[in-house]
Amino acid sequence: MGKPTGFMEYERKNNQATEPLERIKNFNEFHTPMSDKDRREQASRCMDCGVPFCQSGMMINGMASGCPLHNLVPEWNDLLYMGNYKKALQLLRQTNNFPEFTSRVCPALCEAACTCGLNDTPVTCKANENAIIEYGYDNGLMEAHPPKKRTGKRVAVIGSGPAGLAAADQLNHRGHEVTVYERNDHIGGLLMYGIPNMKLEKWVIDRKQKVMEEEGVKFIVNADVGKDVKAKDLLKEYDSVVLACGASNPRDIKAAGREAEGIYFAVDYLTRSTKHVLYGTKEGWVDAKGKDVIVIGGGDTGNDCVGTAIRQGAKSVTQIEMMPKLPDERAQNNPWPEWPRVCKTDYGQEEAIAIFGKDPRIYQATVKEFLADKSGRLKKVKLVRLEPKKDTRTGRLNMAEIPDSEFELPADIVLIAAGFLGAEEYVAKAFGVKLDGRTNVETAPGGYKTSADKVFTAGDMHRGQSLVVWGINEGRHVAKEVDHYLMGYTNLV
Repeated sequence: MGKPTGFMEYERKNNQATEPLERIKNFNEFHTPMSDKDRREQASRCMDCGVPFCQSGMMINGMASGCPLHNLVPEWNDLLYMGNYKKALQLLRQTNNFPEFTSRVCPALCEAACTCGLNDTPVTCKANENAIIEYGYDNGLMEAHPPKKRTGKRVAVIGSGPAGLAAADQLNHRGHEVTVYERNDHIGGLLMYGIPNMKLEKWVIDRKQKVMEEEGVKFIVNADVGKDVKAKDLLKEYDSVVLACGASNPRDIKAAGREAEGIYFAVDYLTRSTKHVLYGTKEGWVDAKGKDVIVIGGGDTGNDCVGTAIRQGAKSVTQIEMMPKLPDERAQNNPWPEWPRVCKTDYGQEEAIAIFGKDPRIYQATVKEFLADKSGRLKKVKLVRLEPKKDTRTGRLNMAEIPDSEFELPADIVLIAAGFLGAEEYVAKAFGVKLDGRTNVETAPGGYKTSADKVFTAGDMHRGQSLVVWGINEGRHVAKEVDHYLMGYTNLV
């Protein structure tokens, strides 16, 4: 350990963020990297705690604690502090195929479990990771390294989100010939079109794609497997198929007036917005300029909708959350190193506060009815207040309507960011794989082999809607299982 007292000498310092009223003028990333000296000081705060919960990836009370990829956080923090970026990069890449993605969009499970955060502020692991990977690109350490030998085995990966890309990367480095099929016009899945540019600029994806192509991975876009591309043809052509198509069924809001014009799923809105930002595409584009916008859903996607609508010049933005507001600090029944169930004010909400003077969130409410004008165009939403009530039969807390608590808000656009329900049925049917009760592709517990011969699955399609880091984790695990299936053994980790 290079600096045993670093956590006592230096306070946590974050990368400087552009002020909200300035950053909303464009769709660019808005954090400025700190100097090398300051970054190494931040790395020195990693305290060699003996039991590094940051890399544990354990499930505690149904919540992840620490990094699911088991990143060697204390080791590369120490190397970063010592200025040995090259070795730090080597250790980082041992466990994480895409630090350039996770260091931008991951909620930092590692930091939530950092021992330093028990009595102080956690180490800036996420920003340290970003500094390491960007140093690698800036200094020629991320050039392509194609495998020296090929196995002669061919694998098709369907879907190019984090799980599909991780599986492809691992299997290609093992020596298999890998082809990735993507139904969109660009690889990346939700990384490309589901996450807006201000969180992940798309040149970051292009940069990694170029390296993977130079290493031998083939990408075929505009290829909708199960429709344009026949599953039976892929099963004949390839020795194995990995389904990594994501959880693509958005959860709907079943309220009266749902057919009104002006109601969109969040993922469609964000996709069209990103295409407009990147290419100027106006087909299907939803412009919130001068509009009253209601966002239904309080997660990351809902926040991204808030930030996007603000950048488009919305007249007002309101975010509706069914559940009660979380506490500002950890409750006694949510001790470290559990994931902290505390209220988080993200970048979109910060921007709304700066513009409109108040937090855009309304808690414990849901839509009762969508109200349209005579032409069928959305004009208002009728909301109802909710309260938690315990079900005497199951013991669960449910959110129940409060009688006579309805109220209305003006609404020209409603964005439904209520999550996703599971795999799209047409892909499952095309390959003849079974779905479980949650409409995810069924496998044996802890496994990735589906009910169909030589077909495997990973990512959100397998586990349900989740984080980028879990997608990468699943992609690495399915690659290991596919490799063993093809070769009779595996040396992938």
